[in-house]
Amino acid sequence: MAWLENVCIEDKKIHNERLELTDNNALYFVGPNLELRECTLVLKVTARRLHIRGARFIDCTIEMKQALKSHSDWRTATLKGCRFKGKMSGCDFGHSPEWASSMSFGEGFIEDCDFTEAQLDGCRFLGCDPSTLRFPKWPCFTILDPIGRSQELARMPWPGNISPIVMEGNAQDPSATVAVTYHAPTLAKECGTTPEAILAVLKTCEGVIY
Repeated sequence: MAWLENVCIEDKKIHNERLELTDNNALYFVGPNLELRECTLVLKVTARRLHIRGARFIDCTIEMKQALKSHSDWRTATLKGCRFKGKMSGCDFGHSPEWASSMSFGEGFIEDCDFTEAQLDGCRFLGCDPSTLRFPKWPCFTILDPIGRSQELARMPWPGNISPIVMEGNAQDPSATVAVTYHAPTLAKECGTTPEAILAVLKTCEGVIY
């Protein structure tokens, strides 16, 4: 088994540069004490190869060249005025009291970010003001206040087995969850239904962005 090279980007401020993190034979450490401002960050590595450690991203473009799955390190990042492109699933943004004890690199923050060019599935937004965010449009959809509305949403006539798997499950999310975004085709495939059937129910819901 080949040794992985540690690539550390830390203890500096970088302005208006393009950084490409694309070598799957490397372990990337982004932070601590790192500020990227008006930079383009290109990612083409798995979540296991990318370690974000309290970095600050200001007015950056963050582009996934391959799907980034189940990446929790955004919880430590400060994200302000950033634009996201590409596919992400199972990622969390922002902060929650439940994570405080494990956030050795600081708590996450997100504001004024644009996800309209991203495809998100099962991505949660916590401890932030969702009105400052631009969420992806259909076939993605975003449920606002998923915990507070979990019982209401579970009573909706969702197709397939969406209700018990998804809507009731939102009640188990961290208490600071203010929004969750799904990709309808992926959800439909997992839950034995169609995107069109999901959309028909969404059109009757309040507090949903699609």
